[in-house]
Formats: sequence, structure tokens, C-alpha cells
Amino acid sequence: MEKKISVVIPTYRRPQLLMQCITALARQHFERDDFEVIVVSDGPDSITKKQVVSWKHTGLLDIRYIPLPAKKGPAAARNAGWRAAGGVIIAFTDDDCQPDENWLRNIWEQYCSQPYIAFTGRVIVPAPEKPTDHEWNTAQLEKADFITANCACTRLALEKTGGFDERFELAWREDSDLEFKLLLNNIPIVHLNNAIVVHPVRPADWGISLREQRKSMFNALLYKKYPELYRRKIRQSPPWNYYIMIVSLVAALAGLLAHATWLTVIALPVWLIFLGAFIKKRLTYTSRAWPHVLEMVVTSIFIPFLSVYWNLYGAFRYRVLFI
Repeated sequence: MEKKISVVIPTYRRPQLLMQCITALARQHFERDDFEVIVVSDGPDSITKKQVVSWKHTGLLDIRYIPLPAKKGPAAARNAGWRAAGGVIIAFTDDDCQPDENWLRNIWEQYCSQPYIAFTGRVIVPAPEKPTDHEWNTAQLEKADFITANCACTRLALEKTGGFDERFELAWREDSDLEFKLLLNNIPIVHLNNAIVVHPVRPADWGISLREQRKSMFNALLYKKYPELYRRKIRQSPPWNYYIMIVSLVAALAGLLAHATWLTVIALPVWLIFLGAFIKKRLTYTSRAWPHVLEMVVTSIFIPFLSVYWNLYGAFRYRVLFI
């Protein structure tokens, strides 16, 4: 029996978060036989498999578990999910999200049997009034034009665009890649403010911003594929402030080593000015608690180096001139 909607959830070893997502889907105000849930594990995961099977036995959801043979990333997991789906519309969300009870109904009511169409819903990120830098960055998902935490496409639209580019191995820029493919194929993207998904902020360890810089390599891949769209919708120009911080600090240290006092006197204040501006920017909308301020100071010293390194690594890896 053909389904109206197939919900695809990529996951990997986060069974507690996944169960909250599935519970939210079980509460949908949408006929149980009209939709299915496909959980795709990004690699073998026996615990998740057991939990999904336990849900299937309840009869509350038409749910399936699909494991990838090896870890390939969320893009590959989503592709495996929609290709195995039976729905006219494929809706995507993430295992750390909780769809509103009217999510599927609001998507379906906007679908008028168009063969090629996509939908992007509203994402709500609960965050404190004075969030940490990590919480504030996650909250920016609320402003995203198109995000895989809350989007849907007809199966024909996915077939026409080819779905997700599996070279995006981390959860970064693969949603923009699909968005750009939809735009270039003249497939309309309809914004649905009433199709809501809640995206709680997961706890993060100290220095999470340093590890996040690795994702920057995929900026180069997205830029290579869509240079004009990248500059228009992602980043209008290279991060010149990072380059100035790197060059000025290196020059100041070189001055010290070469006993060129004049070079250090010129370069060090430049680095301090740009570093201070960077720290101030990160603290503008975030917590001023001293542990958080200390984290911002320390990580702000290293972020430019890590970001530029991964940008250049991506440029080399994907053979594109990208800075």
C-alpha cells in the first residue's frame, strides 16, 4: 500500500534521543496507515535496532530499521532511507529533534499533488536568555532557509536532483547542497511556518567550537559545486579577519625570534585588536559567566588557525580555489 508520507531519520548510537523523536512521531495527528517511519543507522547499531523493533511490535507506528554496512555519514543514511521509502512525500528530520504533533498533517495539507515540490518547515530551538556560544550557534538553525531537521520533498523531486551528495560525510552543508540542487532544477521550495520541529540543544563539552571547525572542509565542496549560490546565500567573502589574525600573530612571533622589535610592535597590537573584536562578537549575545568567557578567550585564539586549515584542506581535497 502506497503511503502518503515516509519519514526518514538518520541516526547513529543515540538511542535515547531517537526514542524521543519516535515518540513524537507516534503522537502525530495523522492516520497511522498513511505514513511510515524509516530509521537508518549510519553503521551497525544493535541497541538502536532493538529499540526500533520494540516500537514495531507495539503497533503504534509503521516503522522500519535499515542499517548501513559501514559509517558513511547522514547524507548516505538519508539516501538509503528515501530510496527504500514508499511515500509520495519524503519528510526528513533528525534523531535529536521532536516534531510537533501536527507536523505531518500540515505538510500534507499543503501538498496539492504537484510532482516536483519541496517543503521547509519551522525549527524551534529552546535556549536560555543568555545562551552559551554553542547554544547560540545551534539557535541559528531557526533562521535557516532549508534544513534537513525539518524538510520534505516529493519522491520525484529527489529522483530528479539525485538526493543528497554523499561526499558530505558530516552533518554540514549537505542540506544546502540539496537546497541548491532544488533551486537549479526549478523545483519550488515552500516555507511552512506551521510545520514545526523542536530542536533541543544537546549538551556540549568544553571547547566544542574547536572540534566543529573540521566541518569547514565541506564549505569548499559546496563552493566548488555552486560558487555563485555559495557567495550569495552562505558567505559573501572569505573570512579575512581570520587571515589577518593568523598573519599578525605569526609576524609578531617571528619578530620576537628574529629580534626584530619593530615587527613585533606593529604586528602584536593588530592581532590583539582583531582578537578582541572576535571575542566581543562571540560574547555579544551569549553568557558572561566567567567560565564561558574564559572558554571564548581561549578558543578564539585557536579558531582562526583551525578554520583556515580545514578550509585549505577542503580546497586541496576537492581541487578548488577556495580561501
